[in-house]
Amino acid sequence: MLSIRKRTLLALVLIMMTVLAGGCWDNKDINHRSLPIVMGIAKRNDQYQVVLQIPEPGLGATKLRVVEESGRTLNEIVDRISTNMESQVDLLHLKVVLFEREYAEEGINDSVESFMRAQDISPKTMAVICDEPLTSFFRTINSFNKNNGTALISFFEKNAGWNPQVSQAHIWQLYRSIHSYTHDTAIPIIKSGRGTVIESAGSGVIRGGRLVERITSNETLLLNAFNGISTQGKIEVMSHATVEIVSNTIAHQSAVVNGKPELKTRVNLKVSLLETRGQPTMDQIKQELETLLTNRFGELMAKIQSKQADILAAGQYFRTKLNRDQLRRWRTDYFPKMAVDIQFNIVIQNAGHLKADA
Repeated sequence: MLSIRKRTLLALVLIMMTVLAGGCWDNKDINHRSLPIVMGIAKRNDQYQVVLQIPEPGLGATKLRVVEESGRTLNEIVDRISTNMESQVDLLHLKVVLFEREYAEEGINDSVESFMRAQDISPKTMAVICDEPLTSFFRTINSFNKNNGTALISFFEKNAGWNPQVSQAHIWQLYRSIHSYTHDTAIPIIKSGRGTVIESAGSGVIRGGRLVERITSNETLLLNAFNGISTQGKIEVMSHATVEIVSNTIAHQSAVVNGKPELKTRVNLKVSLLETRGQPTMDQIKQELETLLTNRFGELMAKIQSKQADILAAGQYFRTKLNRDQLRRWRTDYFPKMAVDIQFNIVIQNAGHLKADA
């Protein structure tokens, strides 16, 4: 009787192992998959053009394969590329999506909606605008001998080549801005460089999924500071001094007065003095930097208020002060007339990287 029980138990274990092993029947070895790290998207005459940059590890170096295809939908194009390649295309490791500028001006809603609906790529994938035709961009960056496929990725990595003058936007943030009443998005704009692989061309203002305005790299710095992103390492050159930003903090107070939104913002900056011209006092340097940043912020506000694009997400500070119907009209009725009182409190932390004379 004991032997029958053992045989029955063994049979059940074997059946369970067979069922569990069958769960991996459609798993493909990584050697049989192609893992693009960059996807470029353009649109011409209702036809999408897709460019995939695929690294191919080799002996001593990583080669880059650039595959191009066109079609009516993104899924159709990727499926066709996968069919024609010797391995299956897997987009889950995609790091950057490049939208050609003309397509961004037309509107990238369909692509963003498709990405979020199909979940073929990670929502954390970086979204970037390319300020030149995709074909020439990829041809140029691939011509650099030291480009092993990570140059574009490293450009946006905070622990690599990212600079506080460069904005950052992810696919999920674009999707949020399309459906949000009070939050638009700034997306970095790049092009191929002359002496460098990539060159920053400021940021694009995305409203409702369309590129409606461009801001400079200096204005992007203020945008990052306004949104609480560290601007450490940025160097500001003025008439009488050059300073480096060491740290920054920000605080906001919002109110609605007679139906008009008002926002008070205080930006605290710690800077290090690197160089002086002449013999300016510390108060003169502070005043000069405060004036420079205040005027620059005024130019930024004028741009985005004229386009009704709240990339500062200022509307978030009024969500408890306006009802839902008012928030729905935030961009058109409230944001263009919002008054912003911004003050920069400058603290010169030291006299530079050199110690003062004893």
